[in-house]
Amino acid sequence: MIVFLSGGAKNGKTALAEDIAVKLSGGGRRFYVATMIPCDDEDRQRITRHRAERAEKGFGTLEIGRDIASALREGGDAVYLVDSVTALLLNEMYPDFSNPDADPEAAARCRNGLLALAKGAAHTVFLSDYLYSDAVRYDAFTENYRRDLASIDRALADAADAVIELCAGIPIFHKGRPAW
Repeated sequence: MIVFLSGGAKNGKTALAEDIAVKLSGGGRRFYVATMIPCDDEDRQRITRHRAERAEKGFGTLEIGRDIASALREGGDAVYLVDSVTALLLNEMYPDFSNPDADPEAAARCRNGLLALAKGAAHTVFLSDYLYSDAVRYDAFTENYRRDLASIDRALADAADAVIELCAGIPIFHKGRPAW
């Protein structure tokens, strides 16, 4: 099963995704695929806190900031929770943060890697941040990123068995309604 979860920040996406992954695994192997590449002490403290928060849930943690399909080296018989598509795309677009030029192949590479992971795993749960609800026109850098993220989100939603949006912590099912 492929589950795609989207919603705003601090909306309960991660907690719901973890619950879904635990249920889908049925006691089998499950991996939390963390895509954030830490840049400073605050990021490293956040990662430490998140690992502690999920320690009792039986997740192995894979820190994969690029080349997401490489998670399958752990074997396809597991559940993979990818947190997040949003950070993964940024990492792929700007592998060298000192270079302001986005990699033009990043979105395709990211989308293809995510779909390969979904195809090769027993189950996948993808988290993405909903960045599209305001009416602000941003600079070219941000608009390019939002456009590419939207294209990846659409591809994952198309491939997914269940598409869930969290709004104020309330799940809204746009596709599928699994009995987990």
